[in-house]
Amino acid sequence: MSDDARPRNEFTQGAPANAAPGAMQSTHVFEVRPRKDRRGVDLISDALPFGRLWYGEPKAISNAIGYALHHSRSHDAVIRVYDEAGNLIETHDHAGDFKEP
Repeated sequence: MSDDARPRNEFTQGAPANAAPGAMQSTHVFEVRPRKDRRGVDLISDALPFGRLWYGEPKAISNAIGYALHHSRSHDAVIRVYDEAGNLIETHDHAGDFKEP
């Protein structure tokens, strides 16, 4: 299956891998979700090397958001925060602003 025909999900937005440089920058999508064992939150994204990171209390949500912003400093990013019922409670949009010297 070519990159153009590959289905896009919520984590793989943006241009195909074989797109011309500068055509469209990919958007990193992150989700912050409470853990089922109630021990903090998971930061979930295909942009992460291992798929998900676990953050414990006391500032788990703000630490997860901070890491997502740092990890996406050169890409546009959307960070969605969900509550225990699965309802979206916050959305953070980040415009990638890192520039090479």
